[in-house]
Amino acid sequence: MSALDSWYEEKQAAWLYRIVSDAESGTARQVLFLELAQAAEKQAAIWADTVVRAGGELPLFKPDLRARLVGRLIPRLGVRPLRGVLAAMKVRGMSLYQGGAASYPATGEGHKERRHGHSGHGNLRAAVFGVNDGLVSNASLILGVAGAGAAPGVVALSGVAGLLAGAFSMAAGEYVSVRSQREFYEYQITLEREELDEYPQEEAAELALIYEAKGIPAADARRMADALLQDPDRALDTLAREELGLNPEELGSPWGAALSSFFAFAIGASIPLLPWLLLSAAIALAGALTASAIALFGVGAAISLFTGRHALVGGLRMLAIGGAAGAATWLIGRGLGVALG
Repeated sequence: MSALDSWYEEKQAAWLYRIVSDAESGTARQVLFLELAQAAEKQAAIWADTVVRAGGELPLFKPDLRARLVGRLIPRLGVRPLRGVLAAMKVRGMSLYQGGAASYPATGEGHKERRHGHSGHGNLRAAVFGVNDGLVSNASLILGVAGAGAAPGVVALSGVAGLLAGAFSMAAGEYVSVRSQREFYEYQITLEREELDEYPQEEAAELALIYEAKGIPAADARRMADALLQDPDRALDTLAREELGLNPEELGSPWGAALSSFFAFAIGASIPLLPWLLLSAAIALAGALTASAIALFGVGAAISLFTGRHALVGGLRMLAIGGAAGAATWLIGRGLGVALG
């Protein structure tokens, strides 16, 4: 990134900081973001001096269209719903809007263990919901086609098509999502690395302000920020967490996310499909209904692990929801079959 681009980003960040500060009027964050705006202006001045010394000229600053749109949305929606967008636009301090965020820096082995535990919990949760998506969507598709009076072979073919289409769609969506997250992180960390090289003390001051906003005394906050700068890798990791609200360890692999989503969806979608492939036409429908009902109850019970509800309540609720979706598609299929038959 050129010095002129860096100047523009700092100026735009300062402009957005002031809008965020106004939106946080009356709170402790108001002062924080106002001070961050002033820090961004100082950093912009450093880049401006670089541009001038290189013989360049500074244009009149004007926020771009995206910044103006976000600036209009902040007073209406608040900062929290827009924290991802703001972080991407170099507005720091978004970790303050993460629920349950720790008040102190992300250091120490104990904290690392908790992060790994959370990541594993998230993967299990994604797998359970992926199985549920495949189960409900393909069961509904199969029941809709069967309700229309299609031949067993057509029902089975529709189920296979639904499994493959849904699994590939889920995989593609997860790949794009995780790849975009990783590219965002890589871009932001590159900016942070450049800024640490260009003005380390200003970056330490920004980090100290964020620590102060989390309740750490000013002297301790500055001491901690200065200590972090002695280890560049650790400093970059902490800046990503505290300034950007990012956790690099939770990003994962795009291909890993795509494959896990594909197989989770396929496992769920295969449950109502297998009876049509393995049983006779006379009992395939009953087998599909039975297998789907048992699986829906099991998935609902598993989801209760994440919601805190009783397993029986979770299982019955998911069975009712899946049953309603299947009944609706069956009736729609039956009506279309009569109308078009």
